[in-house]
Amino acid sequence: MNPVFDVVRDLIADVEKTQQESIEQAAVACADAIEKGGILQAFGSGHSEAGAMEVAHRAGGFIPTKKILEPARGAYEGIEGVGTNFMKKVDVRENDVVFVISNSGRNPLPIEIAIGAKAKGAKVIAITALEASKKLTSKHSCGKNLYQLADIVLDNCVPEGDCGCTIEGYDDRICGMSMITTSVIVQAITYRTAEILISRGITPPMYKSQNIDGGREFNEALEAKYIDRLRRI
Repeated sequence: MNPVFDVVRDLIADVEKTQQESIEQAAVACADAIEKGGILQAFGSGHSEAGAMEVAHRAGGFIPTKKILEPARGAYEGIEGVGTNFMKKVDVRENDVVFVISNSGRNPLPIEIAIGAKAKGAKVIAITALEASKKLTSKHSCGKNLYQLADIVLDNCVPEGDCGCTIEGYDDRICGMSMITTSVIVQAITYRTAEILISRGITPPMYKSQNIDGGREFNEALEAKYIDRLRRI
């Protein structure tokens, strides 16, 4: 039998069991941001960019969202100062929430994105492999990993090195799992945030799929309210 399905089920069960409190904290922060006119922003370097794509501009997700796209696409994530200089140009404001997604949480680029976002008054939510990151030394001169800098930390519950499966004839683990659990975490936060907004009498500003009839027009009408924020760096 293919073990991937069992591994995924176990990891999602771990997330459900251990991350409810942090999901609630993140959802309240996101609801507060949207209610106050802020937006939700997301950054991930390398493959973690896939996690940022789950937050921003996704069918079924919130319209006031933006993916922070660093021009080098993470090519220099291990070089200190790149993120600091980049964040001088990024439009992050008070009342925004910034998701920073990094499995190891040790590289300078995501660390400096988090530091820069907090300096601009935003709340930072980290999604990371918490227990694995605690065993790793920071590659930034501040001496801290991402989880030590964020306001709210969500553990994707994957093992050190991300991979979750063993296979006969190969002496290391294979099959990265972090984006699976990260996606589940993001969607759980999205659902709970929408619930909170509805409870406050606010209609959640959500994207429809542009591939359904009327979807693109619906989205464009709602985007108009936030357009000055969504198209800026």
